[in-house]
Amino acid sequence: MDNTQPLPQHIIENRLADAWAELLKYPADATVRRPNAYRLAFADPEFMLRRDTRGIRIQLEMLKPDLDQIEQGINNTVVVFGSARFPAPESVQEELAQAQASGNSEAVARAQRQIRNAARYDQARRFARLVASYSEKLPVEERLYICTGGGPGIMEAANRGAHELGAPTVGLNITLPHEQHHNPYVTPSLNFKFHYFAMRKMHLMMRAKALVVFPGGFGTLDELFEVITLVQTKKSRPVPIVLFDSHYWKRLINTDLLIEEGVIAPQDLDLLNYVDEPEAAWDVIQRFYNL
Repeated sequence: MDNTQPLPQHIIENRLADAWAELLKYPADATVRRPNAYRLAFADPEFMLRRDTRGIRIQLEMLKPDLDQIEQGINNTVVVFGSARFPAPESVQEELAQAQASGNSEAVARAQRQIRNAARYDQARRFARLVASYSEKLPVEERLYICTGGGPGIMEAANRGAHELGAPTVGLNITLPHEQHHNPYVTPSLNFKFHYFAMRKMHLMMRAKALVVFPGGFGTLDELFEVITLVQTKKSRPVPIVLFDSHYWKRLINTDLLIEEGVIAPQDLDLLNYVDEPEAAWDVIQRFYNL
């Protein structure tokens, strides 16, 4: 008998079914957390969560989202970053009215800031609609899919814009001490959750054909500079990096200082594209790929 031949699929499925049944025998309460040497290794949470098995967990976080996206035909994405704190436009008018009625100047200032941020939410939504509208005319394997961090704010806005046109959208969420909920516009079968920031960022770039970055805080900056560094050092293929809201980004990042101090080369600024309208962001991507 040739032992190199693969096992028939029904035998493989039966063995996996038996293993799954073994896992389900353990109750979902405190007893499952007590050490049990006889438990199957992959069904043993004490073993899987040991410091020694971190490499296995990282590998699983690499493999699971990759295989699921391959199976669903997600080959090319446009990744949208931005603040999780920006509200939808429909939620801010009442807040402003209440603040004005209260006569509290600080509350009025906060509400007016939220109005500005809600406009950015709407722009991200409009941008995603442009991508989805273009892609729906293409063969499935050539389509561009909106991919975000899966949470609220700008992420929700981008997922929402594509979802409204019936396009699948990808969400790559992360576990945080204060749980970040996923937004309702991510396609359920493409709604992934990560423990490791590094693996999440790797997946954000694996299929990315463009990066569109709206105003945001530390998390947005972390993701932005990771991508800039990868492209600058040629560890990643070139992709258009679009910074939305030029006034925000040019106040935040003093690129003239970086050049003056010699820590970047003048040509490094060619990696960045500043825009202020959804159509301009989409135009940068179209020109980069001659679409």
